[in-house]
Amino acid sequence: MEKEYGQPPKKNSNVIYFLIAVVVALLGTDVYLYMQKSKSDTKIVYQNDEKTRLQTELDSLEAQIEQVNAGRAQMSAAMKAENDSLRVKIKVLRQKLAKGKLTVAELGKAQEDVKQLRYFVAKYTAENEELKKENTNLTVERDTLKNNLATVSGKAADLEKKNQELDSRVKEASALKVGVAEVIAYKIKNSGKEVEEKKAKNVQKIKISFTVASNTVAEKGLHDVYVRVIDPTGNLITPADSGTFTADAQDLQYTYKTAIDFKDDGSTYPIDWLYSPFQKGTYTVILYADGYTMGKASFTLK
Repeated sequence: MEKEYGQPPKKNSNVIYFLIAVVVALLGTDVYLYMQKSKSDTKIVYQNDEKTRLQTELDSLEAQIEQVNAGRAQMSAAMKAENDSLRVKIKVLRQKLAKGKLTVAELGKAQEDVKQLRYFVAKYTAENEELKKENTNLTVERDTLKNNLATVSGKAADLEKKNQELDSRVKEASALKVGVAEVIAYKIKNSGKEVEEKKAKNVQKIKISFTVASNTVAEKGLHDVYVRVIDPTGNLITPADSGTFTADAQDLQYTYKTAIDFKDDGSTYPIDWLYSPFQKGTYTVILYADGYTMGKASFTLK
């Protein structure tokens, strides 16, 4: 029998196929492991990027809260509580992000927390803006009230001034004024009879006679009359019983004081004043009533 050449043994062929299968399996495993590593690296990179973005957003939200607080003069109890709550939430999120790698679930929770926090900060900011708007409106109202009050006060002051001026005019108009006045000097004899006298050394008394000009607005009844007698040297004669009064916005000293019953009927009113000694020269007699000068007269002694 002849031997057949050219066909390898069947056993050797199976070994080769097995080795090829092993190599292919190893290559597949390497590819799988490589793909898994790539996915893991990508996930870590993604998580790190998201962590950085969340930290940046927390910084922005915290800065926004600080800006809101800086523009507020004072907080209500509710606003302070909300402000403290926001700060605590930001602190907790920062602590979570600072732990390192986050799981997918933790990352999702952090994203949801930041989303909620963003809503609360927006609401907090809106409330602050509303308060600022209300404060601005209140300030405008306050300033308007101040201006109105200043205007009213100014008008009231002007009205008060006009009333005072009017009152002063009414008082002046109602003050008694002398119509006609004369002064006569007398000597008193032993018998008591009064004789008109011109020599200064003999004069013991002067009689002031005057009428009052008609005045329909003057009050009828008793009116105090103050007399000031100025001697020839310009000095006011002031007896021991003299006093002071106010007339023409001045405090004055009087020589003699009396009263008349004004009836607006043209009556003549006499005032007798005893005094001695007189000196040569011209005397001036000034009458006052109701806070104003009534009139004046003069007489001369030799």
